[in-house]
Amino acid sequence: MTISTTKKLAGISAAAGLIIALAGCGSAPDASTSGSAGAGAAADFKPCLVSDAGGWNDKSFNESAKNGMDKAAEELDVKPLEFESTNDNDYAPNMETAISEGCSLIISVGFKLAAATVEAAKANPDLDFAIIDDYADTDFDGTTDAPNIKPLVFNTAEASYLGGYAAAAWSAQAGVNKVGTFGGMQIPSVAVFMDGYELGVKKYNEDKGANVQIVGWDSTSQKGSFTGGFDANDTAKQTAQGVLDQGVDVILPVGGPIYKSAAAAIADSGKDTLMLGVDSDLAVADDSVASITLVSIMKAIDVAVYDTTIAASKGQFDPTPYVGTLKNEGVKLSSFHDFESKLPAGLTDELMKLQEQIIDGTITVESKNSPAGS
Repeated sequence: MTISTTKKLAGISAAAGLIIALAGCGSAPDASTSGSAGAGAAADFKPCLVSDAGGWNDKSFNESAKNGMDKAAEELDVKPLEFESTNDNDYAPNMETAISEGCSLIISVGFKLAAATVEAAKANPDLDFAIIDDYADTDFDGTTDAPNIKPLVFNTAEASYLGGYAAAAWSAQAGVNKVGTFGGMQIPSVAVFMDGYELGVKKYNEDKGANVQIVGWDSTSQKGSFTGGFDANDTAKQTAQGVLDQGVDVILPVGGPIYKSAAAAIADSGKDTLMLGVDSDLAVADDSVASITLVSIMKAIDVAVYDTTIAASKGQFDPTPYVGTLKNEGVKLSSFHDFESKLPAGLTDELMKLQEQIIDGTITVESKNSPAGS
């Protein structure tokens, strides 16, 4: 199965408060995969989900995947099995348990589950599998390792480009002219955010004749600040502090729960620094950080999981990779919420124009970490 085809996302994200000017009106799910879906589901259909180590309450990709699975299961009137991994050693056992419990669709959350997913899919060719943020290409030959695995990947560089432009505009308005970022593990699904963010800052400088600097990432050398994991721990807080100490007034933490460490470092600094959320609309998902979250760079993981589950329930599982883009609304910016009235004049119009240019191909956001087929 060559990794080249994109599949249009059916459905609109359940996240609230999206900017209509930026995101547009979401398309409704296909009639074949929405509404009273339970009537068309196979009687023995059992959907299952295996989390990454961040857990279901990460306010990010695990939680978004669970929301999508829960929504589909409710409509199908089936009970999903959801296996929460607490560390890397849980992946293979959770996958084995899912198979032994009779799961007919197993969706794994994150690249770290790739090896366990591939092994399980090869051993169980009659079962359907999907994996978020990875192509399950463990031998790096450009193809998914088993024909019954559907990759669910996202070209977040496009939405992050808009986020970087907005961050630069905010910092320039304040006269600081310096923004930052740091990530969890240096993997494509993390670095792609950072690439787009840097490119958006550069676009702002180009358009405005500004000189907003970015610290924590260099897309040319692919070097930057990383915590080495996705836990909100002292290492993550120290990494965030290292970026803040360089004088930034906007920071982008990329890696699920590490946003909590960034928030703690911001609180300790006593400065009016803001941050950007990733994956979900962070200001909605965690209201404890809403007051410092300028905007979020979102992935419609919930919708991709929902659509995949509904299709599999009807015997219409399609292993063709799904690639989320601005065009199919698989990635987008959230609302600026309470910050919208404080934005530089004309910024939302500028962002809308940039989004349109990315969608029509006038602007190409080039990231070494974008998924194939973007």
